[in-house]
Amino acid sequence: MSTTYNFCAGPAMLPKAVMTKAQSELLDWNGLGTSVMEVSHRSKEFIALTDRAEADLRELMSIPANYHVLFMHGGGRGQFSAVVNNFLGKNGRALYLESGSWSSSAVAEARKLTSDGQIDTIDLLVEDNGVKRVQLPDFSAANDDYRYLHYCPNETVDGIEIFDDINCPWPIVADMSSNIMSREIDVSKFGLIYAGAQKNIGPSGLSIVIVRDDMLKLPSLPQSSIMDYRLAVKHGSMYNTPPTFAWYLAAEVFDWLKQKGGVSAMAEVNDKKAQCLYQFIDSCDFYENRVGQANRSQMNVVFYLKDETLNDTFLNQAKAAGLVALKGHRSVGGMRASIYNAMPLEGVEKLVEFMKDFAEKNS
Repeated sequence: MSTTYNFCAGPAMLPKAVMTKAQSELLDWNGLGTSVMEVSHRSKEFIALTDRAEADLRELMSIPANYHVLFMHGGGRGQFSAVVNNFLGKNGRALYLESGSWSSSAVAEARKLTSDGQIDTIDLLVEDNGVKRVQLPDFSAANDDYRYLHYCPNETVDGIEIFDDINCPWPIVADMSSNIMSREIDVSKFGLIYAGAQKNIGPSGLSIVIVRDDMLKLPSLPQSSIMDYRLAVKHGSMYNTPPTFAWYLAAEVFDWLKQKGGVSAMAEVNDKKAQCLYQFIDSCDFYENRVGQANRSQMNVVFYLKDETLNDTFLNQAKAAGLVALKGHRSVGGMRASIYNAMPLEGVEKLVEFMKDFAEKNS
């Protein structure tokens, strides 16, 4: 049976080793004779799993002691509203940086929950001759009173990533759903980091929140209890029944990452994967990428066939070759290869080989 490489943007592929282990334990986890999906989330066995998951994530990301790690419901979109409700209060203001589809969605959600004047925005995108890049603002003379600045370092739809630090006088809230643990970051530079699990962590239905102590002192708004960060801290992410199977798989992914050498080792592999694909696209007149080199996403490579009448043929033949889920998002078209941590270098090399062959046959 030939290998299939899944380039889906999310829910994305999980490490084969993790899926194989989960399969072997599905009916008998931890010697209990039951699935992990069937045990109490408050049992000593499951609590041991959650403690290990948090410890491993703290180690992988070097999370300081003054940060809480929460395993929550809601995915990334759930955190769009949770951030506002937890930190903005009735009169607070926040600044949102827009760099693509997901950061703009966060703005739209924030404005549903606030009054005029509470949410300010800055569009970071600059386009020259059809090529997009990010231009960060200079906040050195800023004197606005914002509760936080929100941005999305990696835009999965647009294939745009921000690698530079955001230097500003306000706490930074980052949506890292699609690039968490893909490379090393300094967690201490952020007030809060959140991430939907379905890219680099595990299955959909779980989100990770890493929040600094002082952020929890900001005034909040009335909201659903299960999205209240303070309640989540108080109850160890178990105010109500959490998504236990997703938590279990996340724990296994963290362990897999540690076995692979941690985030720094994964970053080296991710760089090789991205460079392999981008270098081929740049060298071949048959394809093009429309993002400036400094902002090309390492997780989501968006590219276009110069002759887009061949799109369906490309996708059908790619699928037949074991390369699936390469269709670009409906809002931008083209192709998208999502190459998260679980995607091996061999998968990207096979994609490049297919793209080269397809171009030769259709030029």
